[in-house]
Amino acid sequence: MPNPLKLMMATAGVSAAVELGVAGSLWGWASQSSGQIGVGNTTTYSSPVQVGSLVTWKIISGSAHKNSIKSDGTLWGWGYDNYYGYTGRGTLTSVSSPVQVGALTTWSKINVQQRSTHAVKTDGKLWTWGRNLSGQLGTSNTTSYSSPVQVGALTNWATPMAGNHDRSSGGIKTDGTMWTWGQGSNGKLGHGNTTDISSPVQVGSLTTWDTVSGGNQHTLAVKTDGTLWAFGLGTDGRLGLGNTTSYSSPVQVGSLTNWSKVSAGDAHTLAVKTDGTLWAWGLGNHGRLGLGNTTSYSSPVQVGSLTDWGVVIASQDFSGAIKTDGTLWGWGNNATGRLGDGTTTARSSPVQIGAKQWSSLNTSFHNSAIQQP
Repeated sequence: MPNPLKLMMATAGVSAAVELGVAGSLWGWASQSSGQIGVGNTTTYSSPVQVGSLVTWKIISGSAHKNSIKSDGTLWGWGYDNYYGYTGRGTLTSVSSPVQVGALTTWSKINVQQRSTHAVKTDGKLWTWGRNLSGQLGTSNTTSYSSPVQVGALTNWATPMAGNHDRSSGGIKTDGTMWTWGQGSNGKLGHGNTTDISSPVQVGSLTTWDTVSGGNQHTLAVKTDGTLWAFGLGTDGRLGLGNTTSYSSPVQVGSLTNWSKVSAGDAHTLAVKTDGTLWAWGLGNHGRLGLGNTTSYSSPVQVGSLTDWGVVIASQDFSGAIKTDGTLWGWGNNATGRLGDGTTTARSSPVQIGAKQWSSLNTSFHNSAIQQP
């Protein structure tokens, strides 16, 4: 069975979120045009600033808009919402502070992609809302929805696809099968073609998929046997296969069986092995790989020698991580203070953000994290 607590990852470019299951206070930083940080204004912050005073936030995910789940199972949204109902509130009005979406208390998992959202309830049903230009909502049409709509009638969804595919989505079911839908360009859906589809279609017939992450036109996934697989656009070596070739079906990355977590970003990828080591590959500009340089690599390269990496996020042109001790780290492009270290200086190696312990992280141009109490 896939492990839904391993990874939940979700502006233009890529956003993502990780969730370790510990509720706490909500914080945000970097630039914001529509109140994406949630503090009631549009001010840019280069260090984390607290959103209200509550300590019941559990999962945070977002890009141009944000959605979050509290420990009581309620769903909240804020940020940009002017066209397609991105936040799920049934309105097309942006808000700069969290507003509850409906009144239900059964929300469990969530991933915000590029102006669309997928969420799983405690009963295993999958729900979606937002922009649907390429069928990325999975509702068998291209209609956009400003309130949650159920995807099919099944009750065996484990987790929505992490990351932020452009107009594509996916997820893993409790039986270990992987499903994708939406825009099929560059083979990023893994179905052996580049066809768009507007409802979930299984990727192959295997039942051993554990986690899956979608970046910008490419997808990475880990199986329960610890093998790592990639498909989609291969430009800049983002698939990690030692080349720049694109593949429309899953191809194994090397032969190792000790991969644990993976995050596909805009044009790079990060992964953690079972021994806690961190590995990176793909486009290296702005130092987004964390290797102390701006070089691009088409095969996995270890980041430093530490063995305490917990969950990592490859975002647009920067990266973030929470270590096993709960500390928060960032590297790459730091324009508008997106790393949260109080500066706008780019970092080509991981730098710690503050000294607190964190449990959930969302990276985009407007970043958010949940601090452990």
